[in-house]
Amino acid sequence: MALSFCGNDRGDAYSVEKGVLDNGCFVDALNLVPHVFLLFITFPILFIGWGSQSSKVQIHHNTWLHFPGHNLRWILTFTLLFVHVCEIAEGIVSNTRMGSYHLHLFMPALMGFIAATTSVVYYHNIETANFPKLLLALFIYWILAFFTKMIKLWKFAEAKMGVNELSFCITALLVVLYGLLMAVEINVIRVRKYVFFANPQRVKPPEDLQDLGVRFLQPFVNLLSKATYWWMNPLIIGAHKRPIELKKIGKLPIAMRALTNYMRLKDSYEEQRKTEDPEKSPSIWKSMYRAFGGPILLSSTFRYMADLLGFAGPLCISGIVKNLHNSTDIDRTNKTANMPFGVDFMSSTELLKNTSVLAVLLFLALVLQRTFLQASYYVTIETGINLRGALLAMIYNKILRLSTSNMSMGEMTLGQINNLVAIETNQLMWFLFLCPNLWAMPVQIIMGVILLYYLLGNSALIGAGVILLLAPVQYLIATKLANTQKSTLDYSTDRLKKTTEILKGIKLLKLYAWENIFCDRVEETRGKELTSLKTFALYTSMSIFLNAAIPIAAVLATFVTHAYIEEVRLSPDKAFASLALFHILVTPLFLLSTVVRFAVKALVSVQKLSEFLQSDEIGDDSWRNGEMYMSLEVGKKYKYHENTKAINRKGRYRMDNYEQPMRRQLRPTETEDVAVEVNDGSFTWGSNLSTLTDINIRIPTGQLTMIVGQVGCGKSSLLLAMLGEMQTISGKVYWSKLPDYEILFDGSISGHDTCLSHEERSKNRYSVAYAAQKSWLLNATVEENITFGSPFNKQRYKEVIDACSLQPDIDLLPFGDQTEIGDRGINLSGGQRQRICVARALYQNTNIVFLDDPFSALDIHLSDHLMQEGILKFLQDDKRTVVLVTHKLQYLIHADWIIAMKDGSVLREGTLKDIQTHDVELYEHWKTLMNRQDQELEKETEMESQTTLERKTLRRAFYSREAKNHIDDEDEEEEVEEEDDDNMSTTTSRRSKIQWKMCCRYLSSGGFLMVFLMVSSKLAKHSVMVAIDYWLAAWTSSNPHNQSLDDAFLNSTNYTQNDDTQIAQHRSYVPVFIILCGAAIALCLITSLTVEFLGVAAATNLHHNLLNKIIHAPIRFFDVTPLGQILNRFSADTNIIDQHIPPTLESLTRSTLLCLSAIGVIAFVTPTFLIALVPLSVAFYFIQKYFRVASKDLQDLDDSTQLPLLCHFSETAEGLTTIRAFRHEARFKQRMLELTDTNNTAYLFLSAANRWLEVRTDYLGAVIVLTAAVAAIWSTSQSGLVGLGLTYALTVTNYLNWVVRNLADLEVQMAAVKKVNSFLSTESENYEGSMDFSQVPEDWPQHGEIKIHDLCVRYDSNLKPVLKQVNAHINPGQKVGICGRTGSGKSSLSLAFFNMVDVFEGKIVIDGIDICKLPLQTLRSRLSIILQDPVLFSGSIRLNLDPERTCTDDRLWEALEIAQLKNMVKSLPGGLDAVVTEGGENFSVGQRQLFCLARAFVRKSSILIMDEATASIDMATENILQKVVMTAFADRTVVTIAHLVSSILEAEQVLVFSSGTLVESDSAPNLLAQENSLFSILVRTHK
Repeated sequence: MALSFCGNDRGDAYSVEKGVLDNGCFVDALNLVPHVFLLFITFPILFIGWGSQSSKVQIHHNTWLHFPGHNLRWILTFTLLFVHVCEIAEGIVSNTRMGSYHLHLFMPALMGFIAATTSVVYYHNIETANFPKLLLALFIYWILAFFTKMIKLWKFAEAKMGVNELSFCITALLVVLYGLLMAVEINVIRVRKYVFFANPQRVKPPEDLQDLGVRFLQPFVNLLSKATYWWMNPLIIGAHKRPIELKKIGKLPIAMRALTNYMRLKDSYEEQRKTEDPEKSPSIWKSMYRAFGGPILLSSTFRYMADLLGFAGPLCISGIVKNLHNSTDIDRTNKTANMPFGVDFMSSTELLKNTSVLAVLLFLALVLQRTFLQASYYVTIETGINLRGALLAMIYNKILRLSTSNMSMGEMTLGQINNLVAIETNQLMWFLFLCPNLWAMPVQIIMGVILLYYLLGNSALIGAGVILLLAPVQYLIATKLANTQKSTLDYSTDRLKKTTEILKGIKLLKLYAWENIFCDRVEETRGKELTSLKTFALYTSMSIFLNAAIPIAAVLATFVTHAYIEEVRLSPDKAFASLALFHILVTPLFLLSTVVRFAVKALVSVQKLSEFLQSDEIGDDSWRNGEMYMSLEVGKKYKYHENTKAINRKGRYRMDNYEQPMRRQLRPTETEDVAVEVNDGSFTWGSNLSTLTDINIRIPTGQLTMIVGQVGCGKSSLLLAMLGEMQTISGKVYWSKLPDYEILFDGSISGHDTCLSHEERSKNRYSVAYAAQKSWLLNATVEENITFGSPFNKQRYKEVIDACSLQPDIDLLPFGDQTEIGDRGINLSGGQRQRICVARALYQNTNIVFLDDPFSALDIHLSDHLMQEGILKFLQDDKRTVVLVTHKLQYLIHADWIIAMKDGSVLREGTLKDIQTHDVELYEHWKTLMNRQDQELEKETEMESQTTLERKTLRRAFYSREAKNHIDDEDEEEEVEEEDDDNMSTTTSRRSKIQWKMCCRYLSSGGFLMVFLMVSSKLAKHSVMVAIDYWLAAWTSSNPHNQSLDDAFLNSTNYTQNDDTQIAQHRSYVPVFIILCGAAIALCLITSLTVEFLGVAAATNLHHNLLNKIIHAPIRFFDVTPLGQILNRFSADTNIIDQHIPPTLESLTRSTLLCLSAIGVIAFVTPTFLIALVPLSVAFYFIQKYFRVASKDLQDLDDSTQLPLLCHFSETAEGLTTIRAFRHEARFKQRMLELTDTNNTAYLFLSAANRWLEVRTDYLGAVIVLTAAVAAIWSTSQSGLVGLGLTYALTVTNYLNWVVRNLADLEVQMAAVKKVNSFLSTESENYEGSMDFSQVPEDWPQHGEIKIHDLCVRYDSNLKPVLKQVNAHINPGQKVGICGRTGSGKSSLSLAFFNMVDVFEGKIVIDGIDICKLPLQTLRSRLSIILQDPVLFSGSIRLNLDPERTCTDDRLWEALEIAQLKNMVKSLPGGLDAVVTEGGENFSVGQRQLFCLARAFVRKSSILIMDEATASIDMATENILQKVVMTAFADRTVVTIAHLVSSILEAEQVLVFSSGTLVESDSAPNLLAQENSLFSILVRTHK
């Protein structure tokens, strides 16, 4: 057929006799004009634009300005494109009915489609270039298009065409759309005034976009990019070359920052207070709705649209299957006469019967449905994150105002606050994520049931009934699951506690050969945990089973009933449409139980939150002091207060917004020499019992005031009362102003700027430097802890460090003062923590310093140094007012003013002289106390001071750390090397490999049988599922009496009685169908159980092996591996292996098999589909490859940013008084907001990446459906099979993204298996030995004779020896002392006796047996040792003395008596079974050491080794100990390793070591006789 524009089958096609506009072809040609005009104008502009594109790329997104009506324009343009597609389809179909080609039927539509696409590209480019003048072209185009279409519509109306003809509807729609677009264009002109107006409007992009740090662009990009997350591409693809770091994800847009959302939530919360009953507590639900209701409604709207579009799938399938082989040749002989314009226009209904059209519609519906669904998810997640940010800020502000009594009286524990932050806010966030489901799901279910009823009649209700009946069961299981999880958590906490104890005391356990006993204790708890885990696994598998079995049961019930009740044959179109509907229905029902559970949790969380927000606050001073004195001056200063200047390090000024009301009161200026005054004060810690009564005191300005009194008389309370932390019952606290001259003076101290302004001081006046009794440190560097937000001043910093003698401690730290202090200062000793706190108070540039017992954890040297250098020199030289609470009365002579307290009131106030004259009794009492303290002082100087000990432990703590850093460095170097050769392949392969080896390792831990069961049952289940659907296809397509398929269903014949055979044949399919469904349900149960129990088996084995490996590892392993790292394997990693891997694995295998079976079925139905599959698979491969890498990085970022946030909250709660005394609330708030925003950014990016993936896999799924449908239409398959193929294609869209998400999750989770596995390869100690256990005599060692031959010892085969060629002989029963400087190898010798180190040359022979040949268990159980650090385990005293339970009570009491503990233990409830808390915290250090002694006595071995055992005991106890050892061990060999040489002066033999070699060996008197012997030198220096 020849081509011609107007067709050549009619003569009058080109005639215009009836008038130009009455020729339909001419009108169509006229419609072409606007489109061609637009293309002519825009293409040159676009090309010029693309040409200069390279220069534009560099411009950051600050050019993204949206013109008014931006979103509306995109929506209208998309609708326009859709209508054009319909117009093209209609034109082509009409054209096929004509005698020859009529190009005018579809050519204008095609050009319109191209023009519409061009218009939107053109618009986007103009918008990014911000050049609105060029929009004029579009404006003209819309006008022309509008008028040409108007003409066409008018002509149609004249020809009496109406809504029945499709062409008329389309034209009318186009007229409306062009009109609206024209209106949008006019609106842009009206707002931007870029033409027809004298002065066009200048517009700036939003503030966030001018900030180059903002990288989260979702709110700013155009609609298409918003819907498809196109702007994420660079980030996700870039992740392949270089990991995503925090810098890469930048800051949050202003609207999403925690502060913005906090203001929104707070305003709506406070508003309720005003508008409603002020007494009633505001409802958090209401405030959440007011602040965040809008987005939730928007999300719900998207959700409804997605759900409604979801039903298009089944309906289109039904239509395609029904019309597959229907002929569309409807008789139209009589139509030719009245064809308007000589064209055969089709009716609207005809179009919907065309299968190709339906296929395209199905595709579009899927794409739209998925787009809406992802949009809905995104909006709720963003809102959830915003809400969480707001709640965190709200909780934090509340914490800063909590009254101190609340915290100390235990109404609000730290645990509760941490739970609020970590759990309750997340519960609410999750509830928001799921909340649109609450109202969308019921609608979805009702719609589904209605459609099913329409397709299948009454039998559909039975299927729906099955689903509804089983839904409550799911809810029940869900609640059970939650409870089981709780109990599992309790057990695992208990197990962790026991494991931690073992790891902390591992050295002792190994030396006593007790490791297996304690290992069994852990295994016992683990057993309980596993029982709980099995229950958990059972419930989980039930839940999975129900989810899979419900649709099968429903389908079974429905179709079987249909076969027996309904008189109408079941046709393939109805069968498969209803099958698809059942699949749609299951999801909401499965999720409903989860959503309901979350809703219940959310109610509880809100309850807790509102209780917390209602709890007592610390009051403003205004109400606390009755009336408010405020002199004029202060009123003025208050104005300045808003932006006080603070000096930056470089001496510049920066603005700080501290919004703090004046807190302390000012008194009229009569008493300038008094800094603080309390009049008739009565204060309480709540509960209305006054703690302090009748307080009248004055703190003189610029002087040193000391507060003394016995323990518990209210000294600390007095400080806190002055700081306003206590509740005032009566009286007032006054704070004075500064005289002017001091301002200048103080300025000169604070660095180089002498001319500090007046208002600069007003800020600091209210800040009090306060060092609390219980030291409080931030998780930051040492320097940050000391400067505490003040500007850094080198000279001042150094002075403070010297005054607190912190330099030696800092030198020990791996990175000096830049070392991070662990959480709560965990890696420092008490004294070091306290000195850092004091240093912080000294460093602050405040007028008043409160020190609460700063000497309590310090030894005498440090106390003196701190008193002299820090307090008397550093603070007094500055003329600062110091208030010092202390027990050390010898310092009273330095005090300018003394306040003596007794039982909560002031006993005396005055100078020392006043008290000496007026209260002789008190003075004498003090004097006796001072003398006693002086004696202690002498005793302490003899001993190695406590500080040096602390420094030793510090060195030890960081020793293992340095080794770890060393290992880390090596790792980093390897990584760096790999990064250097930056060709894609290496870096990519390193980061995107799933650890298949680890998967195999995990599965093999589960046992071969379970793996085999899982694989086979999974495959069987999916095969049966396919078989069911295939059988259904065969059943519904079966045609009795071999009628042609078409006739059978054309009039869906009503059967009469004589069609019995037909009915029987139809029903003959039922039994097989029932059997298949039954088998599928059974297999569902088996698969869900096998996966879960495979998980439990793997978890059991992995944990068991890990525990045994670690407990039996050599001691060197624990020196090199940080404790935290080992504990992580037992906590986080074990938790992942226990609870997270099984469900991920299950979900992954299920979704993968579903997708594969679906693709298999489609390929079977229409083999041509395989050709299209190749490009689709390639696309899918790349999407998942890029996504997995990015997702892992973002997940790591999310995890790593969460921890600091939680730490910050608990730190703040612990250090409330300090923060408030310093008035640093604003700084801490700022920090909290930053941390929250960082975490939220990571989370937002993670969820945006998930949306990115899902949109892409969903579109791929839609393409699969389209290709499957098109292939089916062109093929000649049976209609039943086509239905089967399409139903499966629909499921693919749901499961594709799950495959990728689960793969990514599994990859992250397999890292846990990898970490555990890396520990499983550690070498164990050689427990066997070369001698058999039976060869060792029962009572060995009988005598205790020790011979050491050429002993060489090292800690590890690649380290230098620590002992070289040592030879010694110790006679039975001899008392031997070993001494030497630190690091000379004394302790290494003690470890060598127990074969704990590598003896690589020489030997130790004890009573004739070489100890290296003995089994370790035997050797270690026959010797005794007392270690330097006392270790006790939680449990009973009996367990600590004799965990093997081999001794009688008498023997234990005897041991306790020798160790001077009998009376103390007798007084405890339970005697030997009295409780020992974790680490023995309920005993003093000295008592713990004595318990360790008793432990050694219980084991009556003939050799006792004491390794610096008296280090932590006071003199008196040590003397007792020495005597006891001499008497109780008179006939045994005792080897004492001494840190104080004085303790071994009575030894019969002394071995002196120096750097690993034995230099002197003789009796003590002989060695002392030699002037220059090393021993005598040591004795002299230590005296």
